Amino acid sequence: MSVFRHDNLPFNFIFRGMSLRLEMLQVARLAPSILGEEATGLVRQFVWKHHNEDGGFSDRDEKSDLYYTSFAIDSLTALSDPLPESGLKQFLDQKLSEKGSLDFVHLCCLSRCASALTKEKLTSAELEAVLRAIEKYRTEDGGYNQAKGMKTGSAYACFLAYGAYADHGRELPNPEGVTACLNSLQQANGAWANDTFLPVANVPATAAAVTLCRNLRMPVPAETGKWILEDCYHSFSGGLLPFPGAPLPDLLTTAVGLHALDGLQVDFENKKEKFLDFIDTLWTNEGGFHGSWEDDDLDIEYTYYGLLALGHLAL
Repeated sequence: MSVFRHDNLPFNFIFRGMSLRLEMLQVARLAPSILGEEATGLVRQFVWKHHNEDGGFSDRDEKSDLYYTSFAIDSLTALSDPLPESGLKQFLDQKLSEKGSLDFVHLCCLSRCASALTKEKLTSAELEAVLRAIEKYRTEDGGYNQAKGMKTGSAYACFLAYGAYADHGRELPNPEGVTACLNSLQQANGAWANDTFLPVANVPATAAAVTLCRNLRMPVPAETGKWILEDCYHSFSGGLLPFPGAPLPDLLTTAVGLHALDGLQVDFENKKEKFLDFIDTLWTNEGGFHGSWEDDDLDIEYTYYGLLALGHLAL
């Protein structure tokens, strides 16, 4: 039996017209209702343990990193902890000065982190500089790619770029281009591949595409929910597989898959206890979550995905 308490809460979320960061946080904030007070305190301690003197939060090598800092910010927000804004702004200012050397993912994380600040905000000029740098990763098909100069985009890169704008209330330039890119990545059974180089349907890419489709008012195939919940469900563990036939489920896939299912208003009530049992196997009393059964390490990224998944299971 799961150590997590399962309280049924009367929520029905439809994520339209909201920043991607806030739509996930709206759910992740419910995780403590399942974790309980003691476990929530352990998660809180785990996140703060990774806070460094330069204001950032550490990766698995204990070095401050924008990517992991973005997950730390959202984890603390989900746990209702005040953010260390002065230190974070100092860290972000340092990264702003290095923006010419930042890759696409870290530029998007810089924008995401900055959107969380309420007192130490970026200036309009600073934000514009970050968004211009992101635009250099536009692809010929109208999407975005993690690498420059590519002909075709990826679902993951389009998701990150849209979030970089939407988290600040900005309109995405040329949304029709992203729509065309996503259409080119759609596969059979209502699923999406991440890119054209490996056109294999998978849950993380499909979840990213579903979120973008809802926000860009694009239709989602009727069979998408079934593909995620049935074709990619690992009945033994209760988790979601990244693609049908994959050897093991993982926490990231399960969290974003549940997020997509809730966004599509697909009922998974009959599988909630199994999902909870799976997530329970990945949690430790150190306060962090493992990414999968084969992952021996703990980090802030998977801890955030643990909170997101538990939040959806509290609904």
